Amino acid sequence: MKFTEKNIEAIKKEWNTLGSKYASDVNEMVNFGETNGWENWEGKEPEDKRSHLADAVYQFLKAANQNDTVAEFRTNFPPAHIPFIKYLDKKGQSIVQLNFIDEQKIVFLVGTAYQKRQAYILKDNVTIKLDTSIDAVGKSKQRNVFAMASNNTIVTTQGWEGDIIAIFNLDKTKNIGITELIPFNDGLKILLVSSDGIYIISNDAEHMIHPVLDLEDDEWDSSIDMENATLSNDNNYIVVGDQCYDHRILDANGTQIGDIGPQSSYPDFCLFSKNDDQLITNSCHFYNGVTIGVDTSNLKDISITAYEESEDYTTIDDGMRVYCGVATSKYYILGDVYGYIKAVDAKGNCIWKYFLGSTITGITISDNEKTLWVGSALGMLHKLQLDKGFRDTHTIGTGKHYEEFRLVLWKDEPIMRW
Repeated sequence: MKFTEKNIEAIKKEWNTLGSKYASDVNEMVNFGETNGWENWEGKEPEDKRSHLADAVYQFLKAANQNDTVAEFRTNFPPAHIPFIKYLDKKGQSIVQLNFIDEQKIVFLVGTAYQKRQAYILKDNVTIKLDTSIDAVGKSKQRNVFAMASNNTIVTTQGWEGDIIAIFNLDKTKNIGITELIPFNDGLKILLVSSDGIYIISNDAEHMIHPVLDLEDDEWDSSIDMENATLSNDNNYIVVGDQCYDHRILDANGTQIGDIGPQSSYPDFCLFSKNDDQLITNSCHFYNGVTIGVDTSNLKDISITAYEESEDYTTIDDGMRVYCGVATSKYYILGDVYGYIKAVDAKGNCIWKYFLGSTITGITISDNEKTLWVGSALGMLHKLQLDKGFRDTHTIGTGKHYEEFRLVLWKDEPIMRW
């Protein structure tokens, strides 16, 4: 279709009128439900009625990127999620393993563990394609150590592209899809998370620490689902879990010292607070979940019974199925299956929530905690300046964050900025 100035203006007007109304209606509904109880909400669920405009707006976005007029386009057409859901199956791909490097620079990967992935650097608003052999990238909790997996070898460096600390040639874990890669703070060991098991990789061993197997030859030809793991910031503790096993607390060598049973159904996420005073775990059931927090001062003695209320834990959140998150000095920022990011503190108070759309698949934050990058399964990478204020009337949520831009990384399409 050939667009004229007149029909472009008409599309712009309809896009903004409907978008503002939808955001306002959603914010009003959520505020009512959380203030008065969802059982008292009698209104209809708001609808974003702009799907018929998506193809045209997408063509305008392409043209804006080709003509270097993205800033003007963003003002005229604030971004949205729901109108573009129809592209998800054919164009969408997960943005994962986001890791902050320095200033306004991150590294991330496109693709799931068993797809052919592509790694990129995002520096300010410039995207740089990295070597196609890179399978996974991770960063230590402290001391700025990076790990990169490529051609069945993992290399740890002091800083991004810094001096090499160690090289690990994979044998038992070669050719497996890596869900997450977390180097220890000294760069001499790696926590490798995969559906083929969770391993500690060192120069002399590839030791599977989860699941626990009762096999003499340590051979295993099965797999796990919703595999997840984390290290404490001081690396004294490891936490592992998956759909079929409770979260297990291990010491630095991989020996179990405690366990945390799910308060929903399936364990799928875990994270330590930035000061290591608390460990949170999430378990899910369909698209909902429960996140609890335990005091880490007695991790060696902790044993939380599944589905049982206890004074030994704090309920952090009772709604989100959490896929990823980061810990800041003030609170956790968690991303869920519905496309929300949510800030909750160690006592379970919701500080803010903010809607981006699609399942949230990766999060990283700058060291000064002012810039947040969020990846989704729709193939969007969002860059937010936290607490800078709303950018437009299309924003859904209570977090007053300014979306600087979002990258559109779709299959068989050029990378675009919106």
